[in-house]
Amino acid sequence: MASHCAWTWRSVPEKWPRIDTPVRNVVWAEVSDSVLEISFIARRRKKHALSLVHITGRIKDDQVQLATAFATSLLDAAYAGKRWVKRHRRLRVFVNPKSGPGASVSHYLKRVEPIFQAARCVIETTFTQHPRHAQDLVRDLDVDQYDAVVTMSGDGLVHEVVNGFAEHALPERALSIPIAPIPTGSGNGLCINLLGVEDGYDVCAAALNAVKGQPLRIDLCSITQNDTRIYSFMSQVVGLFAIVDLGTEYLRFLGSTRFLVGYVIEVLKLKPCPVKLSVQVVESDKKRMVENLHAYQARARAKTSGATVPDADTSSLAAASTVVASPLPDSKATSAPASPLDDGWITFDKPMSYVYAGKGPYVSKDFMQFPVSLPDDGLVDVVAQEITTRKAMLDAMDGSENGDSYWLSTQHYWKARAYRVEPLTSKSCLSVDGEAYPFEPFQVECHREMATVLSPCGYYQAQFDLPQDSTSS
Repeated sequence: MASHCAWTWRSVPEKWPRIDTPVRNVVWAEVSDSVLEISFIARRRKKHALSLVHITGRIKDDQVQLATAFATSLLDAAYAGKRWVKRHRRLRVFVNPKSGPGASVSHYLKRVEPIFQAARCVIETTFTQHPRHAQDLVRDLDVDQYDAVVTMSGDGLVHEVVNGFAEHALPERALSIPIAPIPTGSGNGLCINLLGVEDGYDVCAAALNAVKGQPLRIDLCSITQNDTRIYSFMSQVVGLFAIVDLGTEYLRFLGSTRFLVGYVIEVLKLKPCPVKLSVQVVESDKKRMVENLHAYQARARAKTSGATVPDADTSSLAAASTVVASPLPDSKATSAPASPLDDGWITFDKPMSYVYAGKGPYVSKDFMQFPVSLPDDGLVDVVAQEITTRKAMLDAMDGSENGDSYWLSTQHYWKARAYRVEPLTSKSCLSVDGEAYPFEPFQVECHREMATVLSPCGYYQAQFDLPQDSTSS
């Protein structure tokens, strides 16, 4: 049985008249005491969320050998071709009870943990009790005892785990342990990038990824501020979106809608972003960045399917990024940030409403801020939005989930090795992966393939194309 085939089971209950699911979604199959048991993930209807399904049936004595062979073949096919996946994964799970609308514990106990148990995973679970609880625990994690770390929260818990790994006695080894996010927060940007828009908020799809996903090396950004260094896997933002991110905590009960409400409020205020921005630019041609994205995605899909991948790298950015993963920098910032006049630095001096930089196309379900972002190019995508009219800012909401604002003439977009922000006032805020940090001068550098996540396919699942007339740049 090929692993890409769909498996169909006709079931007796009326609510499950027919079940169709890819073989990949089978998490377990066995015969025990003459009972055939099969566990898999499926949808009740085409647009429904995924659910865990158990099917059991007693086998006649003269059919036990045949049923056992079927169960063995099915399980082999379900895990076939995945050298990076072993059965009985050892998962260290962190659940944030206060994340997003506050449903993490319920989702875990009712929907996620049963999937891990059905897949015969070895799980150790902690319900976090205070900020940075997970960061403190993974700092001392036994790196040989776990195959993956699962975070059940928004993006903030991933931020904690990344920084806890960086503080580990064996940081490179710790950062090689894959992180598998499960979406129960407000933003869930990483989940959307890994699972796609359709499944980005589906906790069962994310749990299946924790069981069967393949390791994907991703870049990290390090932020140096004063004499400290922190790590970011997703975003750094000052100005309008930092206020939206950090100033809407009182709207957590709305889930991701809180960001939409906060955006409208801040656009009506239309405050300027009081910073000086300097960028070490590698690429600024918008059309060329989209073409490079398509070339990268084609190679990634070919690699995943087992097809022959051309050795030639068509990306003009290939020379800008290193060939191997970056070493972990010192935890302390031991030198002053580079002068903006050095080595290709530019200073952007137009009035701005925000500066948004990061890795990964989506920062939330409704906002593709970095449509040409790649997981491992060694470059950070930097966006500077010029001050414009309230109407233009509100109009930009239309198509934001598709990355349409990328083509705005007032939105400046660079791929960079590093960038620097110098506040011109003390009255604003800095958000890093959705977490608050001091609004003080900081510099960001991108480090190639420093961390690892689990992915169903080995690349970001976001689609972005050139406009039909292909004249924008």
